[in-house]
Amino acid sequence: MSKAQVTKSHIIEQAATVFNQQGYAGTSMSDLMRVTGLKKGGIYNHFGSKDELAIAAFDYAVKKMHEHFRGAMKGKRHAVDRLMAVLSVYERMGEQPPIVGGCPILNTAVESDDTHPALRERAKAAVDSWRLLFERIIEKGINRGELKEGTNADEVATVLISTLEGAVMLSRLYSDDEYVRRALVHLRQYILSEVAAAS
Repeated sequence: MSKAQVTKSHIIEQAATVFNQQGYAGTSMSDLMRVTGLKKGGIYNHFGSKDELAIAAFDYAVKKMHEHFRGAMKGKRHAVDRLMAVLSVYERMGEQPPIVGGCPILNTAVESDDTHPALRERAKAAVDSWRLLFERIIEKGINRGELKEGTNADEVATVLISTLEGAVMLSRLYSDDEYVRRALVHLRQYILSEVAAAS
């Protein structure tokens, strides 16, 4: 990578963490200058606006999340094992977060509801991609006889995502990982009893 590419990557990585912790509106240029170690002009050499940087930082944060999902699923073929592997990412999120500050998709979706339409669209696209990941695992599992025939992939994906994200929100709000732990216990049981085919 060229020096300019290295600097741009550094700005994105540092900005992703501060945006994820403080939110887009709560992050000032002075915050970005502090975490990157660059002056305002140095940042604007690489990004035309704070909006442009926020979108690049969000894309980076989502990529880190996807890397954790892919890493957890590596080597796992059975649909139940793959679904459980995705859940395991949430189990480790407190100690090994893909990015500091909680789930970037949840954080961005909540903050950008009306105030930042471009980020809101990015958050929707990230959830769509995440939903598609679950749906593909489920549909493949049904075809292989690993999951119950007649399972509604869209419905299961919705239950998994909304339960996980709700638990993350509660755990962040109360600074207590117990909410995520309870959700994971419930979802694992749900997958085994309602989704997995009888072995």
